[in-house]
Amino acid sequence: MMTDPIADMLTRIRNAVRVERATVEVPSSKVKRGVADVLKREGFIWDWREVDSQPVAQLQLELKYGPNGERVIRHIKRVSSPGRRVYSRSVRLRPVLGGLGISILSTSSGVVSDREARQRKLGGEVLCELW
Repeated sequence: MMTDPIADMLTRIRNAVRVERATVEVPSSKVKRGVADVLKREGFIWDWREVDSQPVAQLQLELKYGPNGERVIRHIKRVSSPGRRVYSRSVRLRPVLGGLGISILSTSSGVVSDREARQRKLGGEVLCELW
């Protein structure tokens, strides 16, 4: 039984980037689709799609690398966990690594990046940080 599916998704991405895989598959859920969509909008992955399989559908993420094979995703950190939820208001959100990275938040309007949350004045649970 998995107690933290978001941490599992982030760990699969982290491991795939370390061995320079082109794609990675993770079990699908609504929140994970939101996280994948934010990663695509912010330019950390090329694209994602949902692949039907048994017993649960899978998200297939196309990882992004630079022209010389540099990693676009260098660091992923899970902020909120099942045992310690971390919430933040929009005015308390600070840019990650001087604006080079992002935080991903789960808000009442769906999963958004910290930039979108500040722009739309939304607060919520801080899921992770990456740069």
